[in-house]
Amino acid sequence: MPWRLSSDLKRFRKLTMGKPMIMGRKTFQSIGKPLPGRISVVVTRGTDWQAEGAVVVNDIEQAVKLAQELAAGQGADEIVVVGGGEIYRQLIDECDTLHVTRVHGQPVGDTRFPAIDSAFWLLVNEQKIPASDIDTAATTYRIYRKKPR
Repeated sequence: MPWRLSSDLKRFRKLTMGKPMIMGRKTFQSIGKPLPGRISVVVTRGTDWQAEGAVVVNDIEQAVKLAQELAAGQGADEIVVVGGGEIYRQLIDECDTLHVTRVHGQPVGDTRFPAIDSAFWLLVNEQKIPASDIDTAATTYRIYRKKPR
């Protein structure tokens, strides 16, 4: 990531601890290793790609099914989708809750979170967080819940 956000990393850890996390290969590689206390379910088209300490699958449906089974086996109440952009795009409609951190800055990069359609999502919490001496940018943290259909 092109920023350093200590407070957001702490929130991420708290939100994901003990839960299976679905992510793409590039996201896993950017993290650099499996995160302690969480199972990484990595989606990749590469049929021979492997990652020590992660579970690798080749399609999104398989990732969701496996993550749900792992969550049930661990007693976790949810699975977590942690990126990247294509994984978000494929799974946003399947989610019940979105935890979104908007970084107030101009980072270099090409991955964006999909647009959040207010016809389907309700903003239930918003917290503005100023940049501190350990964060490189101010952020706004938002929680959205899917509207009943």
